[in-house]
Amino acid sequence: MSSITSVVVFCGSKLGNNPLFEEHTIQLGMLLAKKAIKIVYGGGNVGIMGTVANAALKENGKVVGVIPKLLLEWEQDHKNLSQLHVTESMHDRKVLLYNLADAVIILPGGYGTLDELFETITWNNLKIHSKSVFILNTAGFYNHLLEHINKMQQEGFLYNDWKEQITVANNPEELISYF
Repeated sequence: MSSITSVVVFCGSKLGNNPLFEEHTIQLGMLLAKKAIKIVYGGGNVGIMGTVANAALKENGKVVGVIPKLLLEWEQDHKNLSQLHVTESMHDRKVLLYNLADAVIILPGGYGTLDELFETITWNNLKIHSKSVFILNTAGFYNHLLEHINKMQQEGFLYNDWKEQITVANNPEELISYF
């Protein structure tokens, strides 16, 4: 794995029901800032998305947001970032997010987070990019999804061993140890 100086963090615009989601997100944001790893994320100031940005900024970390015009009001764009890019579309947003980072971290989230996870893996398979993918599996949040991915492999639908494409960590300290 090459040197990682920036990561795109995909995560929920809500906090979720388990307080550990927010706790792990704060820890991760602080650890990334302390390691001088730039965070690139969706640009919002709500949910886990805002939490990771605020935790890193509190530790003087560099945080870059990328938000499409249509979500400026809904996601309440963060006003205190190192940099904020506003894109025309969701697709433009994702392309810029990928281009600004060396690796991808997936935190708990909803449909958008899953979309970003699978698009990242798909783009890796198609050689559009080769980003390392890390899942922070807080409180087993992704256990069922990982079981399903394993099932897809067992049934012969994947081209590669998914465990070579996705690194799963159960807490922020374990995840950061890969950097």
